[in-house]
Amino acid sequence: MAVWALGLNHNTAPLDLRGRFAFALDQMAPALSVLRKAHPQHPEAAILSTCNRTEVYCASDSPDFDHTLHWLAQAGDVPTHALRDHTYVLHDGLAARHAFRVASGLDSMVLGEPQILGQMKSAVRAAEEAGALGTTLNQMFQRSFAVAKQVRSSTEIGAHSISMAAAAVRLASNLFEDLTQIRVLFVGAGEMIELAATHFAARNPKSIAIANRTLERGEKLGNRFGAEVLRLADLPERLHEFDAIVSCTASQLPIIGLGAVERALKKRRHRPIFMVDLAVPRDIEVEVKALDDVYLYTVDDLAQVVHTGQANRQAAVAQAEAIIDAGVQSFMHWVDQRDPQGGVVPLIQQLNAKADTWRATEIARARKRLAKGEDIDAVLEALSRGLTQKMLHGAMAELSASTTDSREIAALAIERLFLRR
Repeated sequence: MAVWALGLNHNTAPLDLRGRFAFALDQMAPALSVLRKAHPQHPEAAILSTCNRTEVYCASDSPDFDHTLHWLAQAGDVPTHALRDHTYVLHDGLAARHAFRVASGLDSMVLGEPQILGQMKSAVRAAEEAGALGTTLNQMFQRSFAVAKQVRSSTEIGAHSISMAAAAVRLASNLFEDLTQIRVLFVGAGEMIELAATHFAARNPKSIAIANRTLERGEKLGNRFGAEVLRLADLPERLHEFDAIVSCTASQLPIIGLGAVERALKKRRHRPIFMVDLAVPRDIEVEVKALDDVYLYTVDDLAQVVHTGQANRQAAVAQAEAIIDAGVQSFMHWVDQRDPQGGVVPLIQQLNAKADTWRATEIARARKRLAKGEDIDAVLEALSRGLTQKMLHGAMAELSASTTDSREIAALAIERLFLRR
C-alpha cells in the first residue's frame, strides 16, 4: 500500500493562488467523490484545507501522483503545469512525516500553533463521513494526532508561539496609541474570529461588534464579549464606525469591497482604519490595500510578526522532530506488516520468474530426450538433478567467496534458508 500527499502552502504558493484551492467542510464530500471516481483504483483520500495550505492525502495499491495533481488543478481551474510549480509531492514515509509535522505545528506559519490539529481532525471526520477514509489513512492520521499530543505535552514547542490573533493585536498597538479608545468589528463567527476577539477583548476596546451571515451564531459569540451583532448586509453602511476590522469567513468572494471602504474613509474624514483579512480566499478586496489611511494585513503579511522568537524554539523543535521520527518508523513498520510479502513483492516476482525459466529449460531438455527414446527413469533423474544444481548454484558460489566475512554471512543465510525445518 502506497501513501502520498500533494499540496501547496504558505511557503510554495501566494495567497491568491491558495485561495483558488480552499475547500469548505461542506465541499469535502463531493470533492472527494470526484477525486476517487476518476482514479481507477478509487484510493483512500482526505483533504486538509486551511488559510495556509491545501493538501490531498491518498493511499492506494497503485499510486498516481499526476492524477492527483491534475484533479487538484481542475478543482481550482488552474493549468496543471502552472500548479505543478507551486506544489510538493511526498510519498510513503515522507508523506507520513509531513502529516505528523503538520499535526504537531512544525510546518505552520506560526510554529507550534494549536489550531491546525483541530483543523486536521475536522478534515479526517469529513473524509470518514464521505466514505473516503480507509484503514491506512485512518491509521496514519490517528498516529499523527497521538504524536502531536506527545509533542505538545513533552516539549515547549508552543511556549513562545505568537498566534495570528496576537500578531493582529500587536500590529494594532503600533497604529493606535490606546486600544481602549478604538471600536473593533469582527466579520465572521468561526474559530479564528473567536480567537481574535478573545485577544482584542483582553485589551478592553471601547466597543466590539460582530457581523455574521447568521445572526444566531453571531449572537452566541457576541454574548461572550458583550458585543453588538450585525448582519453582513449592514456592513457597507456601518464600516465607517469602526477603527479596526478583522475578517475571516468562508466566502468564496470578497465581502468588503473597495467602494465600501472608500465611502467609509470619506465619512471618517480619513481617520485611519486598521484591517486584518485572515480569510483564504480573501474577504477584503486586494485593491483596498492601496488606499491612503488604510492599513490592511493578510495572513501572509503577518508572517514576519509571528516568526518573532523563532530562535527560542529551536531546542523544542529538535525534541519534537525526534518524537516524529519514532512515530514515522512505527507507522511504516505497521504498513509493512500489513503487506503479507513484507514489502518485497518485486523480489518475489523475480524469484518466481527465475524458477519458471529453470523449470521450462529442464522440461524442454527432458522432452527432447524422451522423444529420442531414452529411458524415462534416466530422464527424470537428469531433470531433477538439473533443477537441483540450478537452485544450489548461487548458494555454492557464495560459500566459495574469497573473503572470510562474506563466507560467514552466506553460511548463516544458507543454513536458515535450506537446513532449518
